[in-house]
Amino acid sequence: MLRIGIYGLLSSILLSTGLQAQTYKDSLLQYRESYKKEFITDKRSPLKAADTGYLRFYAPDVSYRVLAAFTKTAKGNTFMMPTHSGKNKAYREYGVLSFKLHGKKYKLHAYQSADSIKKELAAYLFIPFTDLTSNRETFGGGRYIDMDTGEVKGSKLVLDFNKCYNPYCAYAEGYSCPIPPDENRLKTAIKAGEKLYGKKSLE
Repeated sequence: MLRIGIYGLLSSILLSTGLQAQTYKDSLLQYRESYKKEFITDKRSPLKAADTGYLRFYAPDVSYRVLAAFTKTAKGNTFMMPTHSGKNKAYREYGVLSFKLHGKKYKLHAYQSADSIKKELAAYLFIPFTDLTSNRETFGGGRYIDMDTGEVKGSKLVLDFNKCYNPYCAYAEGYSCPIPPDENRLKTAIKAGEKLYGKKSLE
């Protein structure tokens, strides 16, 4: 009876975990569909509706959704972040995310635009990064994660690499896409989120 009871409990746990993974996968796929639609509605978009079919992503992987310890920077000094167009954009460090991924420890710095006094930017956090897939499976200029200050719960924050995306510079020239600072160069392969664009040129 005891063995049957334990087996039943384990089965319930595995079934619950499986359902959670499936629910997460479904929600992520819906998120990606919304992401594609934004290219069509954004007037600055480098892609047309037909081009969105060439957007490519890694398969959803819940192991790349991690709980990070968040440390807010006491006084983030404003600095100029270079962009792919040669222009510089003013940012300041908002905080540091410390997390474990596949058993190893990493850190990423989160930034806030120096124009965050504007209401629409006040809660916006920007996390640009590169990793060992850059220039191979993903855009060489790095990928981005957008977050909201409201997602910080106490000193914790859920960091989901499945939602990282390419800057517009991955599809066309003429955009001022920030280049990830050296401190955000991860020495691991982030096989999650958006891959290299699948179309060679935007004719």
